[in-house]
Amino acid sequence: MRHGNGTTASRLKRSTVRTGFVLMMLVLVLTACGSETPDSQPSVTDVPFTPEGVLDFQRADSTIITRIVIELAESVEEQAQGLMYRRSLPDRGGMLFVNGAEEMKSFWMKNTAISLDILFVDANGDIVNIVKNTAPFSEEFILSTAPAQYVVEVRSGFTDRYGITEEDRISWRRQSFDTDTSS
Repeated sequence: MRHGNGTTASRLKRSTVRTGFVLMMLVLVLTACGSETPDSQPSVTDVPFTPEGVLDFQRADSTIITRIVIELAESVEEQAQGLMYRRSLPDRGGMLFVNGAEEMKSFWMKNTAISLDILFVDANGDIVNIVKNTAPFSEEFILSTAPAQYVVEVRSGFTDRYGITEEDRISWRRQSFDTDTSS
């Protein structure tokens, strides 16, 4: 026997399906709120810049264009971290990634809040290629166009400001800096 728009069992089934759908949507919404999306970036901290050396940008005739202070990324852990999670980088500061051998390089900007110019450099110090104005938090790969042993990261616009091109080169050295301000 039929009652109105269906049996009691049929109405109960539709109500249960509707409740299940609402609960499923609620779980999806709550899960989405906790996940990382392009609109919700990871937290960025104020990691202090720790100078460990100096790097000169030079013309082919060895004329110095400009000098910056650098942090060194030599270990696997330091290279994996790079400049991620930082809010700032000095105007004339950068990071030098030092590798044991030349090879094709690939970087990304995931968890990096600062737009950068990235310079790929061969074992002789010659700049292989420059990728300018990288997009913060991007997961797109940034590639060297030839094997590189070093990678230099500086603030976005640095290479244009100083006229640094792929015809230029770098040289660098470790240097101690007196950071004791108590005297």
